[in-house]
Amino acid sequence: MSTWSPEVLEVLEASGWTAGRRVDTAGWRSMFEGVGICMHAAAQEFLQEFGGLAVSHGGPGISRAREPFELDPELAWGEEDRFSQWSDVLGRELFPLGELDGGRFFLGIDENSEIYLVETWVASFGVMPRALENLILGVMPRTIDDGHEQL
Repeated sequence: MSTWSPEVLEVLEASGWTAGRRVDTAGWRSMFEGVGICMHAAAQEFLQEFGGLAVSHGGPGISRAREPFELDPELAWGEEDRFSQWSDVLGRELFPLGELDGGRFFLGIDENSEIYLVETWVASFGVMPRALENLILGVMPRTIDDGHEQL
């Protein structure tokens, strides 16, 4: 998918990632489709490669603290309304990816492979593969000012 920097590669490999990794996404697909959130191709592709990884590093980052995150959509179960509402507001289809900072925030991905921090507000970590680098290296996500009230 990408040529990772040595630092990002080290973090990914320490979390269990290997080149060519493939995870079965059928369980996540059926779980969320049952409540009206469809797994688009970008979510499937991302989760096949990175689903199930837990990145536990912390400390200073580039423009924010490095926070642990876990790429398991099941951790966002019960938050379907939040993902559906933000999908409607943004005009994008957000699919849950997991959680950031021990469940303080959720992570989602849209059909263009853009990764979002999802809370009562949303922010973008950018488009893959840069988005995953930004998460790992501690780059502040760009808050999306959509002119709407926070949900």
